[in-house]
Order: sequence, then structure tokens, then C-alpha cells
Amino acid sequence: MIIDTEFNSAAQVPVDVCLRAAVEAEQRGFGAVWKGESNSRDPIVLLSAMAATTERVALGTAIYHVFGRSPVTMGIQAATFNELSGGRLILGLGVGNDVIAGWHGEEFEKPVRLAREYIEIVRAAYSGDKVADHVGERFSTRGSFRLAFRPPEAELRIWLAALGPQMARLAGKLCGGIIINMANGEMIAEIVKNFEQGAREAGRDPSQLAVVSKIRVCLNEDLDTARWTLKKVLTFYCLQRGYSDMLRQMGWGEVVDRVKQLHLGEGFTAARRSIPDEMVDDVPMYAGRDLSGLPAKLAGHERAGVTRCIVACVPATEDRQWEELSSYLSQAEPLVARGSFT
Repeated sequence: MIIDTEFNSAAQVPVDVCLRAAVEAEQRGFGAVWKGESNSRDPIVLLSAMAATTERVALGTAIYHVFGRSPVTMGIQAATFNELSGGRLILGLGVGNDVIAGWHGEEFEKPVRLAREYIEIVRAAYSGDKVADHVGERFSTRGSFRLAFRPPEAELRIWLAALGPQMARLAGKLCGGIIINMANGEMIAEIVKNFEQGAREAGRDPSQLAVVSKIRVCLNEDLDTARWTLKKVLTFYCLQRGYSDMLRQMGWGEVVDRVKQLHLGEGFTAARRSIPDEMVDDVPMYAGRDLSGLPAKLAGHERAGVTRCIVACVPATEDRQWEELSSYLSQAEPLVARGSFT
């Protein structure tokens, strides 16, 4: 299993700290550094700065949603980034949700069709070939677009965020990998089955495709502080449609209902306080004084079919973020070198 990392997963880590951490992550052998998107710092901007200060580490978006930019624009950005980075981009795409769609004045409907059309146009734009007029249900192109510069030699790696069976099968049919967020080992295994089914239906070998999961980590001498930090992230996911359903399937339905009720009546902090420590320990998160307990979590993901895991460090403090990230990267280096956990 390849170990990747992320520095801004539900934590507002400044750009300069992220850049220092990316350099250290490369030195310590991490496979990739990832950056997500919602209303946080822009992935391509931040990853471009990382590309300029590193040489080998892969750089990925987990996840760029389809509403923020047209597929032609995304193809141009991907081509420019791979020219800058020497082909190190992993373009993780996803359909987001109705809230994100609303931010951009869009409607969240027919997500599988949305993803398919977007991916097809991004690939065509990236290739440098003329993009013929395309009239789809959600995305259209007119005027035969073509890049004005030579496209990168590197093939564009597009990996799709997926949870439901239809999206997972689409990822297997069209993409080089699947990215799975906030799922435990049992749920990952079910998603992987659908992913592999889609690959086989398209005549592809599932063993040649990537399966990516994520585990958020917070390290602190005070375990209550570490768990409290991760409860902020978990509260957010309890409030999100789709992810809240996943948490119900993991057996935390009563907590999800309580979080939603308290959030409406008393606010976010009250909802956050209602999350039990046991839930933090059960979901794809790890709170500890060190990383000694993380291999057990990684092993569960590996058994479920994961080939690389994003271990995302969530700092507990605002004034010592660099120190926390640096300590985490140092402690994680033996795990990066280890390779297998089962």
C-alpha cells in the first residue's frame, strides 16, 4: 500500500506551512500530496506552488468538483499543470453535492451522467486534439476547441470520487482509480466490488487500477484534544447528505440524528460536543499521542482492497501547525517505507 498525505483536510493551514510540509513529505518518501476543494484554498493554485518546490512527489486533487470550472477549463488547467510538474498530476474529480452546486448556481441532478460527460470533455481538451461539438445533457462545447500549445506527453490520470454503486462502476469503466472518503473497511470492500465490476464490464483489468481511501489523523499528548479536533470534521460529515447516510450504515444513526437536531437548535459547537469518543475511534479517523495505533486502521483498509491511503494530518492548534505537521511526517516515515500492513 502506498501512503500519501494531505495537510488541509478540514483545517485551515496557511499556504506557507503547506509548502514547507510538501517538501518534507517528498523527502520522507510519501507517494503523493493531495488537496481537496469546497470553500477552502484552491487545489491547483496550491499544488502548483508545491510542484515548483518539489521534484518527484505526485500531486493530487481530492476532490475537485465539477461545478467550479467548465470541463474545457479543467482540461487546460490539467495540461498546464502537467507541463509545470513533469506529469505529476492525479486529477481526482467528483460531483460534490447540492450545497456545492448551489454555490455555483447549478442544480445537483443526474450525478453519474454529470461525471461521465465532464470526464469525457476534460480528456478531449487535455489531449490537444480538436474537441468536436458536443451536446450533452449537462455539458456542451461548440466551436471545435483545441489547445494552443503542445499537450504534455504524460497521460492524464483521472480518478473519480465514488460511494454509490453506479458511480463506483463508472469509475471502473472510465478512470484509472477510485477515491473513497469516510468509509470503513466493510463499506470500502463493497464499493471496491462495484468498482471492479465496472472495470470488468469495460474489458479492463481491475488489478491495474488504483483504490484510494482516506484516514484523518490528529496527534496530541492530550487524547481529548486530539479527538475534539477530529470531532469538528466528523460533525461536518454528519450534516452532509450522502456522508450522513454512510455514517448511519456504520451504525451511528442515532448520533447523526442528534447532531443534526442540535445543529439546528443550538449551533455547531453543541452538535460537536454530542459526538462520542467511540465514534471517532470507529470511523476512518485516528486520534493518538503517536502513530502506534495507525497500522491497524491501515490494515483494515488494505484488506478491503485499498492500494493507497491518504493519511491526512489535522493539526489541533493554530499557532503550532508547522510543528504538528513536521512531527507527524517524521513519525509517519517508517509507515511510508513499510508498504504493507496485513
